[in-house]
Amino acid sequence: MSQAKTNARKCAVQALYQWQMSGESLIRIETYFLEEEHLKGAQKTYFSELFHGVPKQLDVIDAALAEFVDRPVEKIDPVERAILRIGAYELINRLETPYKVIINEGVNLAKDFGADGSHKYVNGILDKVAQKQRAVEIAAKQAKTQN
Repeated sequence: MSQAKTNARKCAVQALYQWQMSGESLIRIETYFLEEEHLKGAQKTYFSELFHGVPKQLDVIDAALAEFVDRPVEKIDPVERAILRIGAYELINRLETPYKVIINEGVNLAKDFGADGSHKYVNGILDKVAQKQRAVEIAAKQAKTQN
């Protein structure tokens, strides 16, 4: 994965966190990130896709997460919730990105932004979402390694 996409994910986590906590408009938050040059070194189009895509598909994303979390999605720590939502969005919509890359990126985001040990929680949830959303990809990978 490119560093520019990794940086876009980092910015998207921060922006989604801000949106979740403040309820401000997406446009206002995105403008802030653009004007303050928070997106320097980030793939701006990918940031925008994640930042607007998660709220647009919130019901689908939260339903995918709800099957595997131990509490209502809204009760998950806001940082972890933003990371999980981005990971679930990518697992559902970015089929060209290998599921292991998405999970790894989520784990790294949790290490960077989350509480101690939150990366384990994020890893477990995203792995379960991947098992369901990417079952064909995972089965093909397993079949390939067995041959």
